[in-house]
Amino acid sequence: MGGLTGPVLRADEAVLRANIAAVTARVAPSALMMVVKDDGYGLGAPWAARVAADAGVGWFGTYDIPTALRLRDEVGDVPRLFAWVTSLDEEIDAALRTEVDLGVGTLDYLRRVIARATALGAVARIHLKVDTGLHRNGLSADEWDEGVASALRAQEAGHILLVGAWSHLAEASDEEDDAAQARFLDAVHRAGELGAELPYRHLTASAATWARPELRGSLVRVGAFCFGVRSADGPDLPGIAPAAELVAPVREVDGDEVVVGAGSFDGLPSILAGRVQVGTPAGARALLAVGPDAARVAGWDGAAVGDEVVLFGRGAHGESSPTTLAEAVGTVGEEILCRLTPHVRREYR
Repeated sequence: MGGLTGPVLRADEAVLRANIAAVTARVAPSALMMVVKDDGYGLGAPWAARVAADAGVGWFGTYDIPTALRLRDEVGDVPRLFAWVTSLDEEIDAALRTEVDLGVGTLDYLRRVIARATALGAVARIHLKVDTGLHRNGLSADEWDEGVASALRAQEAGHILLVGAWSHLAEASDEEDDAAQARFLDAVHRAGELGAELPYRHLTASAATWARPELRGSLVRVGAFCFGVRSADGPDLPGIAPAAELVAPVREVDGDEVVVGAGSFDGLPSILAGRVQVGTPAGARALLAVGPDAARVAGWDGAAVGDEVVLFGRGAHGESSPTTLAEAVGTVGEEILCRLTPHVRREYR
């Protein structure tokens, strides 16, 4: 204990590896695509990707192409990378040069990817997105045949490989997700009738992947659970724990309270005061107030300047998890991690 001068986010490689192992075992025989977004849920995308690749993860998913390019620098040529947001032409070019698979959800984007691949003499690996009812882009039923046919023509010309189909689920109810899966499977079946082979089919993200095995495809996209962030208001997950903890030093002992060196300027929401427990050398204590650069915590016998307080973590010292903090303020677990400011030091163990 001791030695800290300010807040530190401690990321634990062993915990991340254990989470990945638990998710991989849970989703088998589907393959895991580990989603690494928001700078690795605030823990550092390069670190997370290196650990995961070393642990055997063969697919990484990212929202945008620039993040995928960063991960390619970290994990080398072997793991497959998938970026799904509609991107600029120069980003498409960079993705093609580094063999990033592209998620394509509009006919216009499909045409642009084919054009860029043709111009570069490259081969684009394409996963066509099906609009299964969420309307978060994706080809509608009326567009699907045209999209598949266009992709197959470009494939015959040697410009693309049509390798997958994917979508997002609303996860609003089992009934809606069942209907979405039916639309997805209909689209995959129709693509097969048109001559497409789609070995990679991915419909589910973290929550549905965990709870609804019948919805899984050959791939599943799981991000938050790998990092130990459970669903808001969801149950604890066997084998899953937060991969990081936020710790800060006691700056001052003030009667029956202590002043801790982390505040709202560090990304700790001020409205957490009075709603959560933090971890101390004496166990759980109430978080009483959060100021701009310091927080006040209920004290304990023997409290001393330099003692470490765990503001969120795995509960070993009585602290709440990132998801519990998020639930207390009406947001989601990754928001607590990602809102930590850049000057909060990251420490890797």
